[in-house]
Amino acid sequence: MDVLIANPSGNSAARACFVFAHGAGAGMTHPFMKEVAVGLAERDIVTLRYQFPYMEKGSKRPDPPAIAHAAVRAAVAEARRQFPGLPLIAGGKSFGARMTSQAQAKTPLEGVRGLAFFGFPLHSAGKPSSERAAHLADVRIPMLFLQGTRDKLAELELLTPVVKRLGSLARVHLVQNADHSFHVPAKSGRKDSEVMAEMLDVFADWLGELGQISGQ
Repeated sequence: MDVLIANPSGNSAARACFVFAHGAGAGMTHPFMKEVAVGLAERDIVTLRYQFPYMEKGSKRPDPPAIAHAAVRAAVAEARRQFPGLPLIAGGKSFGARMTSQAQAKTPLEGVRGLAFFGFPLHSAGKPSSERAAHLADVRIPMLFLQGTRDKLAELELLTPVVKRLGSLARVHLVQNADHSFHVPAKSGRKDSEVMAEMLDVFADWLGELGQISGQ
């Protein structure tokens, strides 16, 4: 398995490792993935990025869930091997987020203490539904949802009750005016870089809260 690692200045500075899966249409080298990894490293969080098999093969068709779930588990195992003792957070962008949560729902990922989702894909564009969220009820660790208010793959009137049903394990942070790619229009008065900083600060704060809860 090919991986890319963004590491703070030496393992001793790191406080956790984020096992980060890519979206359906772009691999681990996509600028969004790199920006998240670099930004988290600046916040003392290691990031391990990896590819699903279909992306490795150059295919445009995402892997079936069973294959994707196996890739998630292999990446988590690699993170445990490379960073023994570090708390692990798993998750991803869109498709990567959903495959990670499905894997966790089926059988808990060893060493993973929380899941973080950058744009959880609740449904296909133009086809509102919450069926894709059914498995989240079987996830028993904390979850962070980072979602744009203009995300056409997660209508807020559907996402809000989903998160509410998950109770204290779930937290959602809404990024105002952001779409599924976390792009904001110029008329919003904000830049995409500001949106990224906002999300990574929320991620880091949430991670700190997890540490307090678990006694780290």
